[in-house]
Amino acid sequence: MTALEELNIFDMVEKHSPMSVGDGKATRKKKPRILAITTDCCTGCAGSPACIEYCPIEACMFWVPDEDHPPFGRIEVDPYLCIGCQKCISKGPDGAFLDGCPWDAIEMIPTEDWEAMHGIALPDLPPPPPTLHAEA
Repeated sequence: MTALEELNIFDMVEKHSPMSVGDGKATRKKKPRILAITTDCCTGCAGSPACIEYCPIEACMFWVPDEDHPPFGRIEVDPYLCIGCQKCISKGPDGAFLDGCPWDAIEMIPTEDWEAMHGIALPDLPPPPPTLHAEA
């Protein structure tokens, strides 16, 4: 699968709220060395996830409902937007507790490992936002 095909497939994932709002300051200037991924431990904190409020990138972290078990769901991280800042995780240096995920359901993995698992190479810059067409 090419990066373009993977990007198009990922764009089809509908991002639901709650979703990271971002701080308007952080941007992805180059591919990060690590990416945040949610593990099977993610429960989405019952619709009020602690992790997304710390994410500095708009729409990077988002809710994915569990269609088979509503109202449950989980949080996903958009690998094309993630900057690897680690603000969403709760594990700090020497075991210090940070403000992110209280359940340790987010892991930081090397970007090259993620790329190898998915068979694609992430671009340095995120994809351009979708263009909105004004209706006449």
